[in-house]
Amino acid sequence: MQADDLFGGGAERQPQEPKPAKEKPVAKAPAPSTSESYGASDIEVLEGLEPVRRRPGMYIGGTDSNAYHHLFAEVIDNSMDEAIAGHATRIEVHLGADGYLTITDNGRGIPVEKHPKFPGRSTLEIVHTILHAGGKFDSKAYETSGGLHGVGVSVVNALSDDMIVEVARDQQLHRIIFSRGKVVQDVENVGRVQNRRGTSTRFHPDPEIFGATAHFSPGRIYRMTRAKAYLFGGVELRWSCDESLASDDVPAKAVFHYPDGLKDFMTARIEGETRIVDDIFAGKTGRPGSHGSVEWAVAWTIEDGSVSSYCNTVPTPDGGTHEAGLRLVLLRGLKNYAELTKNKAAATLTAEDVLGHCNAMLSVFVREPEFVGQTKDKLASQEATRIVENALRDAFDHWLGSSPQQAGKLLDWAVERAEERLRRRKEKEIDRASATRKLRLPGKLADCTQNAAQGAELFIVEGDSAGGSAKQARNRANQAVLPLRGKILNVAGASREKMAASQLISDLIQALGCGTRDRYTEDDLRYDKIIVMTDADVDGAHIASLLITFFFQEMPRLIENGHLYLALPPLYRISQGGKTLYARDDAHKNELMATEFTGKSKADITRFKGLGEMPYAHLRETTMSPKTRTLLQVKVLDDHQATKTTVDRLMGTKPEARFEFIQENAEFVMDLDV
Repeated sequence: MQADDLFGGGAERQPQEPKPAKEKPVAKAPAPSTSESYGASDIEVLEGLEPVRRRPGMYIGGTDSNAYHHLFAEVIDNSMDEAIAGHATRIEVHLGADGYLTITDNGRGIPVEKHPKFPGRSTLEIVHTILHAGGKFDSKAYETSGGLHGVGVSVVNALSDDMIVEVARDQQLHRIIFSRGKVVQDVENVGRVQNRRGTSTRFHPDPEIFGATAHFSPGRIYRMTRAKAYLFGGVELRWSCDESLASDDVPAKAVFHYPDGLKDFMTARIEGETRIVDDIFAGKTGRPGSHGSVEWAVAWTIEDGSVSSYCNTVPTPDGGTHEAGLRLVLLRGLKNYAELTKNKAAATLTAEDVLGHCNAMLSVFVREPEFVGQTKDKLASQEATRIVENALRDAFDHWLGSSPQQAGKLLDWAVERAEERLRRRKEKEIDRASATRKLRLPGKLADCTQNAAQGAELFIVEGDSAGGSAKQARNRANQAVLPLRGKILNVAGASREKMAASQLISDLIQALGCGTRDRYTEDDLRYDKIIVMTDADVDGAHIASLLITFFFQEMPRLIENGHLYLALPPLYRISQGGKTLYARDDAHKNELMATEFTGKSKADITRFKGLGEMPYAHLRETTMSPKTRTLLQVKVLDDHQATKTTVDRLMGTKPEARFEFIQENAEFVMDLDV
């Protein structure tokens, strides 16, 4: 297409030379350029539905698959408006193998008589061929409706190469046929019908607009149909498609009717997911479909959540003012509950903390709503915020108060998210502040000389004394030592503030260099093996447990990628004659005494008080040299959630859970030699 064709310029015009004067000849004026000839004749006036075909993106957002399926939404929304207004109880959707889609309702049917403003033309024709023609510009025909611009079905007509509309009114069946927005067959009375009323629209999107390969997805149309039934419990949706289009996920026939609406929808949506709280916060207010009525369903799960919202049954994927009201209610309600329970940590909560893993569905009905754009992806009506707030505020307060245990779990979870958010912000600020600085490592870290992580090892030891021995025993080329003074914080029962204030944790994170949680970066890990090396006694086992808990909670991918190990230092050194062996524990010592030291001379048994008391040569031989040491690799069970539950039970903030574990396993405890 030429540029002039696009704007109605037609063929290129040649400038005319001016005629010479009769009295005396003059030089010819230079010919004007094409741009200078721009005039009134270049202005094209598009009539009827031609603007839709020229610029479909202005009306349905484009010509891709989303726009293709949006045609179905425009048609079924008209039928849903009839149902919401109380005039239809059933809507049928049929997808044919020929690419035609048919939507039928048992509503009042579009009027077919002559329109008073367009003599000689049927109202049925006017609705389908003139933009901004419809019955939804005031509240006489519809109190609330999804289509307010009067362009929906006319746009579908303009972008279809074939559309057949049948209307059953007063026991008479009328039919009109269109193609690309123009009437192919005027309205005709097909004959008398009984037990039938409403409108049936059968259409096929134009391949000239959408391309020859474009088609309706049976699964997508099926899900869109089902969603409409969830949004209005008073209507029955009947789905059908040709057998060739049916599959395991898409039946050839189905009937959808959900009296509990969004609660049924949410139950199906989160099936199989692990819930943070068991109950679904759901309810509805107002007469269904009336102005100001609201329906909602909210559930919290450990999986990533999402919010799905609707206005007058029209999906609003970009949210809007009604979602803003939902966020305000959930945030304020949870904060108010925290004040009642004197939980001061909730003061830092934001809507992001509450809605992060929240699955929410919200449906609101508003008279004459304002949307952003014709495709109605975002609601702009300020009134919707107030409507949602008023509907949900008391209901959410009551829901929290009626189940303190559930409310407490939800509050604790939200507070944990807030602490995590603040920690991430602090880490970003630190990263930003130190972006131009040289890498600074903890002062107590004795680093190895090689720069590559491959083959490098970090030994985490308890105490400066053990650290001194380990530094002497190590291979400086690839073995680093980080002494930790005292026991590391139990992160399973600590707030983010306590973790941020812990110097031990700060040193450890800094030494590893890979970040924590969702900021963990494998490529930034400075060592190939992280080896926890503690004393072979109860205190050493406790410190090792605290460190493993830290890595499991803050750096789970470090464990998953096989970087975490436990060293097995000996508890005893046994010598007899020229033979020297090491025993891990009492049982191993007894085994060696019975099998290896059976001579007449007395064996010399030395019990190490700790790694700090062990000569560095012995420490190197038994625990640090790859040739002679024994390491245990730390792995997580396949059932990650079961592992997390066990860690929370044994290391978390609830002592009653640990006491219960001790009671359950008391029979397995052996006498301790203390």
